[in-house]
Amino acid sequence: MQPEQQGIEVAVLVSVGRHPITGRARRADQDARGLELALGLERQLPGSRVSLLHAGPRGEESESALRGYLGMGLERLTLLEQAEGSDAIPALAEHLAAAAPQLVITGARAERGEGSGLLPYALAERLGWPLVNGLAAVESIENGVATLLQALPRGQRRRLKVRLPAIVSVDGATPVARQSAFGPARRAELVATSAPAEADRELAEWQLAPARKRPKRLKIIKAASARDRFKAAAAKAEGGGGQVLKGVSAEQGAEAILKLLNEEGVLR
Repeated sequence: MQPEQQGIEVAVLVSVGRHPITGRARRADQDARGLELALGLERQLPGSRVSLLHAGPRGEESESALRGYLGMGLERLTLLEQAEGSDAIPALAEHLAAAAPQLVITGARAERGEGSGLLPYALAERLGWPLVNGLAAVESIENGVATLLQALPRGQRRRLKVRLPAIVSVDGATPVARQSAFGPARRAELVATSAPAEADRELAEWQLAPARKRPKRLKIIKAASARDRFKAAAAKAEGGGGQVLKGVSAEQGAEAILKLLNEEGVLR
């Protein structure tokens, strides 16, 4: 007799994203993928419920971005309203401890602000819950234990079992999020509630400055799957302008490397 699949409470932490070209506020890609994964759990585990949670200041730009998640099929989002520069960890931890969801899903890192990727780890430490990063899929949940598929480098996967409640973070290994529907996004409810506000002391000590243009990188072949990586590795190299140096001095080798970097535009 197979164990019965159980419906669970899932909380998805979402943030205000940033378009890589225009810089405009939008839904964050990884957070939207996490929500897509949670919506799949509703179909996979009947009786499951998904809630959206965001901690931060409320403004016209941020509200428009947050409604992008609501347009994926949810009716409400809980906003833990805080002043700019507040630490989101205490507010999120207090709310999650009271709401007691079995599974918390978040992106690996934010697209704005610090973007350090430490929030899932700090939140898991504060709550005392296990954390799994690089989640690719939730295979099953039985008797309070979730069987997860974790994405590893080079297309590999690892199956893990973790006792709930737990926090999981997703990245590019999960399915692409569905499009956001404008009408449902506008009709959905954005519920703002008060939350404890603690100043982010570490952030207050930082010195912020405009980012400088990074040096040009050498061409790197990127592949999304193991099949694409194999094709790239097996493909015949284009061009024949390479030079093999044998029996040269250290000075001659250094000069050849410096010449190549200048030709590629890495150095100025």
